[in-house]
Amino acid sequence: MIKKVGDTQIQTRHTASCHCGSVELQLYLPNGIVNPRRCDCSICRRKGAIVASVNLDDIKIIRGEADLTLYQFNTHTAKHYFCRHCGIYTHHQRRSNPREYGYNVACLEGVNPYALGEVVVNDGVNHPADR
Repeated sequence: MIKKVGDTQIQTRHTASCHCGSVELQLYLPNGIVNPRRCDCSICRRKGAIVASVNLDDIKIIRGEADLTLYQFNTHTAKHYFCRHCGIYTHHQRRSNPREYGYNVACLEGVNPYALGEVVVNDGVNHPADR
């Protein structure tokens, strides 16, 4: 659990946004950033984001729902959302736990994900749902 990143205190209700500001999310993070990680599956390798997860009810789209683009592949279980203007990945409904959203830690306002230090890499190539 990470309650502070660099000089930024993670708020219980923290704002996240894409690069251009068209999409704004509010995340409920009572325990801060929990289990930050990278994944080596085909899409995560390419987007390079550090993600953490919250329950579906813990993300609210405040602005720009119509500006989000949905991308699905393979089993079409996970739902990856990107801003259609700037292309930034904001969040996704997880394949391994569809009751959760993974969110892009770099989209949290005031958070520099490089200040997290070493981040674990999950084996997404050998996804549990593929076994």
